[in-house]
Amino acid sequence: MSKIAIFGANGTIGSRVLDEALRRGHQVTAVVRDPAKITKTDPNLTVTTGDILDPASVAAVAQGQDVLVSAVGGGDGPGHIATIKPSAESLVAGVRTLGESAPRLISVGGAGSLRTPDGKQVWDAEGLPEFLLQIMHAHGDALDFYRTVTDVRWTNVSPAALIEPGERTGAYRTALDDLVADAEGVSRISAEDYAVALVDEIEKPQHIGERFTVGY
Repeated sequence: MSKIAIFGANGTIGSRVLDEALRRGHQVTAVVRDPAKITKTDPNLTVTTGDILDPASVAAVAQGQDVLVSAVGGGDGPGHIATIKPSAESLVAGVRTLGESAPRLISVGGAGSLRTPDGKQVWDAEGLPEFLLQIMHAHGDALDFYRTVTDVRWTNVSPAALIEPGERTGAYRTALDDLVADAEGVSRISAEDYAVALVDEIEKPQHIGERFTVGY
């Protein structure tokens, strides 16, 4: 059993990670702006508030945890896109203050910087809306930052090109920097199976200090 704190635990991905971790018997702290939005009850669940952009708040949340998960992304609107890289910087700064007792840091990343079979990156595809491109590049900037960090045990988890609520099958494939796609070239993952992969990484670490991606 691990002690896991999740920033953004009431979002599309964060709520699935919370459910998956509780399903496996882990002790979970949901870190949200409004605790009233977490209606789930479970003896292993604690709900608290925290500010992901404040390293002191991050450190307070992370203290005593085994793993700190950030499921805060840019999908909630333009105002949130600008917080993606600063959130990464604040998370690292906060965790760093805890020294040897610091938890692992696992963050939800983006698919934009993944390589496609033609040698380009997902964000090079024609016709992508500007809002989506901004989210992709913000996640890319955050990943570039993480890759400069050597004193915090971080992992960045990129989804497939398409991630949305769906079925929990428990099946998925992983890669490092190459987009995972099926035989027809479709790259997708349900939010539920993405959560399975993330909690698997918590239980059996394979990617400390690197990005990996998950898809069908």
